[in-house]
Amino acid sequence: MPTVITAREAEEILRKGEQPPAGAILTPSARDVFSGRASILPGAGVKPAAGAAAKKSAAPSIPDYEFKWKPGSDPKTPAEIERFFNSPAIHVLKERICDMGRRLWQKDYTDGNGGNITIRVGDNLALCTPTLICKGFMKPEDMCLVDLDANQLAGTRVRTSEAKTHFGIMKRQPAAKSCVHAHPPHATAFAIANVDIPSCLIPEAEVFLGKIGVAKYQTPGTPANADEVGEVGKIHQAVLMQNHGVICWGKDVEDAYWKMENIDSYCRTVWIAAGLGGGLHRFSGKHAKELIDLRQKLGMPDPRAGLKECELCDSADFRPGVVCAVPAKEAAASEPADPQVEAIVAKITEQILKQLKA
Repeated sequence: MPTVITAREAEEILRKGEQPPAGAILTPSARDVFSGRASILPGAGVKPAAGAAAKKSAAPSIPDYEFKWKPGSDPKTPAEIERFFNSPAIHVLKERICDMGRRLWQKDYTDGNGGNITIRVGDNLALCTPTLICKGFMKPEDMCLVDLDANQLAGTRVRTSEAKTHFGIMKRQPAAKSCVHAHPPHATAFAIANVDIPSCLIPEAEVFLGKIGVAKYQTPGTPANADEVGEVGKIHQAVLMQNHGVICWGKDVEDAYWKMENIDSYCRTVWIAAGLGGGLHRFSGKHAKELIDLRQKLGMPDPRAGLKECELCDSADFRPGVVCAVPAKEAAASEPADPQVEAIVAKITEQILKQLKA
């Protein structure tokens, strides 16, 4: 098994002027230490020990957090499953789930025990968060290992009841290696109001979210909900679940979480812009086509890829729900008076005035 380096061990390695062992797995906090935050640590910045070989700087790269496994290598026996569940590589993923849970909670995307997170780790295996736990205070030892039918295989806490919804997507879409479900307020408001989110407004949303799907309401945690969300999620990376919330998927858990931030920020911006009263300015279908092409080059699916430019941007005039109070004089002028009602009002008024005089 490869060595796992924690933040404390990373600090000690830096103080000694050494490098982490070849093939070592770094926890997220250890990676932060090595990537530059070490400069604020006591003893950081010391010169390498005499005789230490100077290493050539690595070429710039983009971190890849996608978990990869060899097809057909899922552990079978209870002992194999337990070793796999407690392996260094899986521990790193458990820490990453906890990190994403804290972000969800700090952004007010979850409340109470709301939301859940999954990472696929095998042909028929996934890590998932437990039920009845605040996502802001999870620990690696809280995580569960389940198969894609949501049968629990390892872990001391009971798995989330909504795991089946995540697996409804994963079974249909092999690129979905992680799913994040939460209740971000602005995006969930669209799901409750049953309002379609307009498109062709912000380039980043077109690239990183693509076409946002809408799944019809089904009771959370049921096979019906897994089927409904799974069918929509097969071609949409961000899905509004009517009267419920949002589920997003990606190649890794951070990718899926980013899309949760993307969709709530987008909905909030659209809501504010629509309230300014000047209408929403959309860019053209030609520009939308360029963004969809870019999205595909980044390896993300988009159901709009085969559409013509004139079909890419919705033309519906989105307006926020507004209730206006109509002044009495304006209302009177707009609606003709009913003579019979007017006569009754006059008669009652006359009687009231007589009693007041008496």
